[in-house]
Amino acid sequence: MNYTMAFLAENQTLLSKIATSEQHGENSPYFDGWKAYDQDPFHLTENPNGVIQMGLAENQLSLDLIENWVAKNPKSSICTKDGVSQFKDIANFQDYHGLYEFRKAIANFMGKVRGNKVAFDPDRIVMGGGATGASESLMFCLADPGDGFLVPTPYYPA
Repeated sequence: MNYTMAFLAENQTLLSKIATSEQHGENSPYFDGWKAYDQDPFHLTENPNGVIQMGLAENQLSLDLIENWVAKNPKSSICTKDGVSQFKDIANFQDYHGLYEFRKAIANFMGKVRGNKVAFDPDRIVMGGGATGASESLMFCLADPGDGFLVPTPYYPA
């Protein structure tokens, strides 16, 4: 067994039951509402009985403006003119998973910071959309039911 595997096996108990389980985060009840929205999104005229997404702080009011800007400035964006229609999907995907290219750059940077004595696997890096998401991810990884955290204020009310 190599050093990394031995270290992980030895320290497995440091992580919560949720973090060490085989269940993916998207299989949790948290994502049931998101899945319902994906299957039946609300639209004022085309689907007035659809699901309204209330669990995500996402500004959908300016996507058309951003898409137009990206189309006119492809060198300033991760998108190309051909990919501008995919902007919304890319923006949402990177919030939860993180774009692979970005995670790879972060892994390389973290390795440099450690004097290239440690290698970081981009597939084991999780990106968060801000302090709230990062705190929530850490809490799910470190805490078991009944554990508590002291959270400084102000804190996003969601």
